[in-house]
Amino acid sequence: MPEVSDTDFAVVVYREDDAWEAEVLPAAVTADLNGFIHVLRQQPSIGGTIGLAGVGDDFFVAVRVIGAQISVLLSDLTAALDYPLARQVLAFLDIPVPEDEDIDQVLPVGDLSIFADLGLDEMELAAIASDLDLYPDEALASIAGRLGFGQAMERSLDIALGP
Repeated sequence: MPEVSDTDFAVVVYREDDAWEAEVLPAAVTADLNGFIHVLRQQPSIGGTIGLAGVGDDFFVAVRVIGAQISVLLSDLTAALDYPLARQVLAFLDIPVPEDEDIDQVLPVGDLSIFADLGLDEMELAAIASDLDLYPDEALASIAGRLGFGQAMERSLDIALGP
């Protein structure tokens, strides 16, 4: 079972005074979906909170909490074969972990419309999540840029991973 590595990161994003803010969370939340959601609920924000986590060079998870509603996206279904966080996302989504022989491509799973109201449609999000040339931090930075909090995300990634 993989442990938290020095390339794992988690960031909480929220709006404060009409500006996007992003803060680094302890990397340990990348090992526990319920803990990640709990931390996101702790951040007060009128428009809810967004949690973005990257695990190694392999995949990312996006979580959006608005009141009682929780939306979750896993960038790569195949990650569930090796990573506890990815398996926990599938369990949350009530999707069975696939057998190794059943997987022949990288597929995002979960709520692809998680950011649609912020201007990132399902097709564009699926394209970013499925891009094998992007590391998780690059994919999430791309998403953040499209959603309008690219600079805040870049600062957080520099803190979490180093410049």
